[in-house]
Amino acid sequence: MNLVLMGLPGAGKGTQAEKIVDTFGIPHISTGDMFRGAIKDGTPLGREAKAYMDRGELVPDEVTIGIVKERLAKDDCKQGFLLDGFPRTVAQAEALDDILAKSGRKLDHVIYIEVAQETLLKRLTGRRICRDCGATYHVLFNPPKQEGVCDRCGGSLYQRDDDSEETVQTRLEVNLKQQEPLLNFYKQKGYLRTVNGEQDIQQVFGDITTILRGQTP
Repeated sequence: MNLVLMGLPGAGKGTQAEKIVDTFGIPHISTGDMFRGAIKDGTPLGREAKAYMDRGELVPDEVTIGIVKERLAKDDCKQGFLLDGFPRTVAQAEALDDILAKSGRKLDHVIYIEVAQETLLKRLTGRRICRDCGATYHVLFNPPKQEGVCDRCGGSLYQRDDDSEETVQTRLEVNLKQQEPLLNFYKQKGYLRTVNGEQDIQQVFGDITTILRGQTP
């Protein structure tokens, strides 16, 4: 089972990825994990990627694609994989198709967890952190007993700058613009499966499981 998992920040990809991996026994491969693994293994591509990262530069497509190719050739991917964070562009998606075709494989599904931007804003801007002990809360999902006060130590709670509505809105818009061509690419290929990510976590996973087991949700 060869899968790509997509969704905007806050859509719940991480939670669903864990459930898919646990249920179907395939490795969860994120871009960060791939880079760290290649760097740790000291592969030529890993060393090249590290040089770009150390300079604070984006790793070029050809290096990223090469690292993906190395990772998908490992034994634990023979029965399938779940890619998260790759591909990010149509060029990367075409390269992934080529990598898989050369090893006699293809993608089975691209799962897109769809959540309205207004919902994502509420999810992503609701985090609050204690200034004293670092405890984390969420105004909707894990609120403190007293607003603005840490349950654990009584410290004051604050919102990080990168959790502000303006910053989150910008991040969502950038991600949405980036992923639209990719979603269209996979839709035309017939791989795209869209799941309503505004449901309960278990219901979202139920819909994903139905798709992966070959039924219509």
